[in-house]
Amino acid sequence: MLPTATRLYLIRHGEVEETYHQIFGGRIDMSLSPKGMLQATSIADYFEPVALDAIYCSPMKRAQLTAKPLLDSKGMSAMTMNDLREVDFGDWTGHRWQEIEEKFGVSAFTWLDQLERNTVPNAESGDVLRARITPCINTILETHREQSVAVVCHGGVIRVILSTLLQIPLPLTIGFEVDYCSVNVADCRDNRAILQLLNHTPWRPVL
Repeated sequence: MLPTATRLYLIRHGEVEETYHQIFGGRIDMSLSPKGMLQATSIADYFEPVALDAIYCSPMKRAQLTAKPLLDSKGMSAMTMNDLREVDFGDWTGHRWQEIEEKFGVSAFTWLDQLERNTVPNAESGDVLRARITPCINTILETHREQSVAVVCHGGVIRVILSTLLQIPLPLTIGFEVDYCSVNVADCRDNRAILQLLNHTPWRPVL
């Protein structure tokens, strides 16, 4: 009989302020838009029937605001992990996606390849990202064996986590959509992970 898995619910923060749409925000500590606040409420509603043993959160404002309705509904407190903060995009920070090729000579759509190859000036490389994010996930998995844990963080961080858990190169996660306030579920056991749900958006009507 297989041991019970540790279930990770990886939740991206809600939509950010309109000023930062289509921008490499990274370490900019922006807030949520009104739509983002509603998305956060929809996350709390989605998890109403789901038992959670713990909730972890990035220290950044957009993640903390996303987690708040969930924490309030569960009567729980978040355990903040500083190393779950978003990717530092270095010199790309604050630039719009369409500006990247003009300013830096590469397509913004290759951002994961650029991070992996450490070619974004003054940004975190793939190795640096894994060195700070993987210990967070290892700690969560060790602390909460065979439990269910929500992790509220960022799109870039979720890609690094999925890359590590599924043992696939980080640039290949470009094929995964990780939308605002999406829920992504991975069951982890024996140093292996099975992706059970990808990019579920409870706030978006099912057509």
